[in-house]
Amino acid sequence: MPLVLAIESSCDETAVALLQGEPGQPAHILASEIASQIELHRVYGGVVPELASRNHSLHLRPLVEQALSHAGVRLAEIDTFAATSGPGLASSLLIGATAAKALAAAARRPFIAINHLEGHLLSPFVELGHVPPHLALIVSGGHTLLLDVAGPGRYQKLGSTRDDAAGEAFDKVAKMLGLPYPGGPEIEKAAATGNPAAFDFPRSMMKEPGFDFSFSGLKTAVLYTLTDRQPATGQVQIGDLPDLCASFQQAVIDVLLRKSLAAARHAGRQTLALSGGVSLNRTLRGQFEQACLQEDLALHTASPGLCTDNAAMIGFAGLLRTFENRFSPLDSPIDPNLPLTLA
Repeated sequence: MPLVLAIESSCDETAVALLQGEPGQPAHILASEIASQIELHRVYGGVVPELASRNHSLHLRPLVEQALSHAGVRLAEIDTFAATSGPGLASSLLIGATAAKALAAAARRPFIAINHLEGHLLSPFVELGHVPPHLALIVSGGHTLLLDVAGPGRYQKLGSTRDDAAGEAFDKVAKMLGLPYPGGPEIEKAAATGNPAAFDFPRSMMKEPGFDFSFSGLKTAVLYTLTDRQPATGQVQIGDLPDLCASFQQAVIDVLLRKSLAAARHAGRQTLALSGGVSLNRTLRGQFEQACLQEDLALHTASPGLCTDNAAMIGFAGLLRTFENRFSPLDSPIDPNLPLTLA
């Protein structure tokens, strides 16, 4: 069985994973190590690229050694080396991709450049081992995408965000509300005791044709609500916080869910897959599960450890490429704006 070592360093998580598998069989995650930088960047309210790349350099070698040790394998046993080549922060991508290329060159093994978005796209199917035709929603801090998936490498974009990604909207609204970074989990926590119908926030682009998203208007509506309620400071009152968070969260979920179901019907797919960091939101997952049950759709979601940035999803994408002997040249560039290759 091919053995893949994968590195993910597109933003502020340094991650290394080892995967092994056979075509059509569940992939075995032998090791999945992550060094988080959340605490480092929290004080700045967001990711600082220079700090992120510096810490990737500090953590990467120990993580590789840790992954090999946990998996009980030697570097010489690796068949393929894979790394995220984009999209992401240029200085961060460069660290991981360069390391994987160096390891591949030293071991005289092939290298595979992986699109970060493809890693997320495939993550719900790691335990299945193959990728059936489906409608995919990738919803993360930087991306909100609807894709018709015929199989690995055969993707048709049906819709994307025209402004803020859903996760970006969560973070920005959390900052308005005085909540710490990252904002998504904080809003979900506050929303747990709130009334999702307390504030009538807009559901943008629901009546327009197509499957694109827009969350900037929703973000602005929250800002205006804060200003109206607290004209002097714009600060939210403690008693309002749960209702504001719940209402905002529900507005995001309504748009994601309705667009996804409409896109699945449009594409004629009976399976829907949900991936990306925002898909960890339990309210969102629960409503997708209920709706898919009512619509007689099969729902695939990535396990929690595969939702946020991780190297196991990159390794699975690399494993599928290895089965097909589709490798990348060692001079493959990184691309901070790398688009997902579409069929």
